[in-house]
Amino acid sequence: MLRASAAAEKAGVPSSSLVCEGFIGQASTTSIGLGLPNLPVALVPGHVGTQSTEELNENVLGVTVDDVVRNLTEAPGEIAMVEDPEPHEVVFSGTIDEINRLFVENEWSDGLPVIPPTAQRVEAFLAFTDRDPDEVLAILLPDSRAATIWSVAVNGVMAGCRPEYMPVLIALIEAMGDPDYGVEHSGNTPGGETLITINGPVASQLRFNDEQGVLRDGFQPNTSVGRFWRLALRNLAGFLLHKNDKCTFGNTWRVVMAENEPVLDEIGWPTTAEDLGILKGKSAVSIARYTGSNLIASATGNTGEKMMPFLADAVLKQNTWQLVFTIGTSPGTLRPLLVLSPILAKTLAKDGWTKGRVKQYLYDYCRLPAWEFERYLGEWTDHPIRDLKDQVNLRRAPSEFAESDDPNRMVPITFRPDDFMVAVSGDPLRTNAITFAHNGILGYSVAREIELPSGWDDKLNMAR
Repeated sequence: MLRASAAAEKAGVPSSSLVCEGFIGQASTTSIGLGLPNLPVALVPGHVGTQSTEELNENVLGVTVDDVVRNLTEAPGEIAMVEDPEPHEVVFSGTIDEINRLFVENEWSDGLPVIPPTAQRVEAFLAFTDRDPDEVLAILLPDSRAATIWSVAVNGVMAGCRPEYMPVLIALIEAMGDPDYGVEHSGNTPGGETLITINGPVASQLRFNDEQGVLRDGFQPNTSVGRFWRLALRNLAGFLLHKNDKCTFGNTWRVVMAENEPVLDEIGWPTTAEDLGILKGKSAVSIARYTGSNLIASATGNTGEKMMPFLADAVLKQNTWQLVFTIGTSPGTLRPLLVLSPILAKTLAKDGWTKGRVKQYLYDYCRLPAWEFERYLGEWTDHPIRDLKDQVNLRRAPSEFAESDDPNRMVPITFRPDDFMVAVSGDPLRTNAITFAHNGILGYSVAREIELPSGWDDKLNMAR
């Protein structure tokens, strides 16, 4: 609504955005990023999802209508904008404790100690790219800030990355700026968090962990690059808690997951990057935002037919309200993720299963009765969709969702088998898997190739 209101105001048309009480702070901060810090908003007290019709009428007539009339008939007051420091400007000199206190006070820090981004440290990062320090990689919402090579290096230093990680960091910000990913949704209330997957030769060259404890902090590349992502969301995109990051609970940033490519090569399965359009053998990062995960322990069996029912059942149970991204908020954008440990993937491959067959099985068996699907959308999650057949007739869903009128017919949770993401990583000899529930269009899966600088091998050897 605020973006529509901003467009109207810039065209000279008065507007008034209706904002629930819990989002007033977010509206104020987002308005600054839209270039209109005084964008008119009308308060809706409380949250409409918990109010009776009578309570909602009382609140709207008693509060909201007056705000709307005032916004449409009176000119908004002027608000002074705070000027940011110049990109290369030295803003402070002091002890490590004083610098960290400054960063916390200015909300440049995630609360953990940061490495001071001195000019010398930043220059060390810039040595690992051939691109101009002032090159703009993306304009990131909600603050509409320019993410530059320089600012990427600054946040990489702060996160505790090593200079040689710089090509990975640049690719991540390019992915963050992809409109398909939708960085502007990073502060939405479900509090989903991005999982970064790295593929290609650079993953082993930089010594990313792809085995036991792959999603645990403790390995510098996986850990610091994961932290970089959250710092970049804060300092480059502008997401701040209690302001425009409105996660209800939230998640801590995730460490980077490297796929076990020797195993993938052995069994002939494509990587996650290949699934997203990157050529085989290229180094790349993939990102997607997930709302939660669930371990699938002890998936025993020596055949796919024995193993896959347990895996599919767990994937299905992890996706509940997220079905609004199958049919509803953004049709066809749900992309659940299943990460198999290497021994599970090798067992499936030995039994003749390709990754495509695994995805087809998930599509065929991750299903629920049509009435239950409609209950999630029309009753439990407050979406105005109560009939899947209507959505098929409106061409907002494939025909598989309306093969009959039987309310007990089983319908899939994605539009296509390829909407399921399957990766291979983790402890090589544990029969476990993990599944992630996807946040749909509010963090869609995208990938970016990692561009290495000239003289990469020599520079990497020197860094070591």
